[in-house]
Amino acid sequence: MKSYRKELWFTVPTRRAFINITPQVEAGLRESGIQEGMVLCNAMHITASVFINDDESGLHHDYEIWLEKLAPHGPVTQYRHNVGEDNADAHMKRQIMGREVVVAVTGGKLDLGPWEQIFYGEFDGRRKKRVLVKIIGE
Repeated sequence: MKSYRKELWFTVPTRRAFINITPQVEAGLRESGIQEGMVLCNAMHITASVFINDDESGLHHDYEIWLEKLAPHGPVTQYRHNVGEDNADAHMKRQIMGREVVVAVTGGKLDLGPWEQIFYGEFDGRRKKRVLVKIIGE
């Protein structure tokens, strides 16, 4: 059994964004040489997320609206965490969208379903953050 580790780094200029990282994960899989196994992708920061869904702009817009209803940014005084900060909502949005995904590797390819793509979700951007890609298999 082999394992491979790669970090993807992001500095998102906006507070929130959804970035399709499927091509970078596929590149890591090719670099690993692993043909059968599993890929773990996880956000290495508590105000960011990794999730799987469709790469469709309307859906991304709907996520923005839905997440803001569930965990609105303002007023920042509504959150105890925001004493000296303003990112409590980003922690909650991350909790909703999830920390990580695991994808099977079959025949050297990500075994994703139709329309499935891997995304990095940023909820408190404007600083450098990373995603861990860990691939284990043969």
